Amino acid sequence: MKKLLPITAFLAMALCLHAELPAPWPMPASLPSIPAGVNSASYAFPKIAWLERVKGNNDNAAKIAEGIHLVFDGDSITDNWHKAGKQIWLEHYAKLGAFDFGISGDRTENLLWRLSQGQLNKIHPKLVLLMIGTNNLISNTNEEIAQGIKAIIDQYRKLCPDSVILLQGIFPRGNEATDPSRTRIKEINKIIATYADGKNVRFLDFGDKFLEADGTMSPEVMPDFLHPSAKGYQIWADAIQPVIDQCFPPVKSVPNP
Repeated sequence: MKKLLPITAFLAMALCLHAELPAPWPMPASLPSIPAGVNSASYAFPKIAWLERVKGNNDNAAKIAEGIHLVFDGDSITDNWHKAGKQIWLEHYAKLGAFDFGISGDRTENLLWRLSQGQLNKIHPKLVLLMIGTNNLISNTNEEIAQGIKAIIDQYRKLCPDSVILLQGIFPRGNEATDPSRTRIKEINKIIATYADGKNVRFLDFGDKFLEADGTMSPEVMPDFLHPSAKGYQIWADAIQPVIDQCFPPVKSVPNP
C-alpha cells in the first residue's frame, strides 16, 4: 500500500492551479484570488478542507480505473448515495462498476478543480451522471451557475469523449412551492437543458417527482428539504434507470435446452 504524501507536500501540489509543474513547489500562504471580473462558478478552485478527500478519491479510483464504467459526480446529494442511498447503490450500481466522486458542499468551481487534478486519469466510463449547482445559489447568478455547469460538461467531454453524460436538473429545495429557490432552480435548469445534444450529452429533469401535488415537499422524501431520504433516493433511482439500461443493457437469461 502506498504511503500518503505528507499534508504539506500535498497542499503544495494541490494549490498550484492551472499549472503543470513538478511537485513539490512552494506552497502559497493562502488560496489564490479569483481574478476580477471572472465568473467564480466557472473558475476551477479548491477547498483546503477536502484536499485529502480529493486525493483519496483519486487514489482509490486509480486502483480500479479499468473497472469503472459508471461515474456519479456532484455535491452532497450525490455524495450521500453511500449514506441514505447505500442499499440501492449496493444492489444496482456497484455491480456496474460505479464510482462516486461527489463531495459534500461542492460548488461548480470545486468540481472543475477536481477534474483538473487527474480525477479521471485512465478512467473511461460508459455513463457519467452529473448534478451540481445548488450550493452556488447563495453567491452566483443563475447565468453564472449555468456557465459553471457548461464548463464542467466541456471538461468531461474533453476527458471522456466517448462517454454519455447524463446532466440532471438541479433538485428542488425548500418545503413550500413559493420558496424563492424553486424559481431560480427552474430557470437554471431551463438554461442547462440547452446543453444536451441528444447523443453524448443528455438532460433529465425529474425534480417534480420529489414534490406533492400542491408543490410542497414531504420530509419523508427530503427530511431537510434539500437532501433525499432513502425514499428520495429510490425516486431518483427509478428516474435514471431507463438511461442506465440504455448504457448497460440487462443481461437476458438463456433458458436451458
